[in-house]
Amino acid sequence: MTTQAETNNPDLAARRDTAALRPPVDILEDAEGITVMADMPGVAKERLHVHVDANNLQIDGEARIELPEGAEALHADVRTTHFSRSFTLSNELEPDKIDARLKDGVLTLRIPKHPEQRPRKIEVRAG
Repeated sequence: MTTQAETNNPDLAARRDTAALRPPVDILEDAEGITVMADMPGVAKERLHVHVDANNLQIDGEARIELPEGAEALHADVRTTHFSRSFTLSNELEPDKIDARLKDGVLTLRIPKHPEQRPRKIEVRAG
């Protein structure tokens, strides 16, 4: 199955079939939603793709190792520079309102809960 993101970016479709690193993630939940933090070292914003299809969240990124001009790599411990991870989102979340930020190699996604899923304070009136 080809996703819309793969249609817009043919390289993404080709990378999906190759070996990929699963970036380590931290997932935190609070009353307002969840926060997903994925380690994506060496991935620039331009080579990062985050997309939601129905309730499936997909994260793909391509790291680039820049060498100084004239330098040549003689050995590299890195087998692949492609990161990929997917998650199934709960129905209590609002995937249309995901906020994504990339800073210092860490992708942070904030996914809010639907308002009716959030705890709320009930006012008690006298009388």
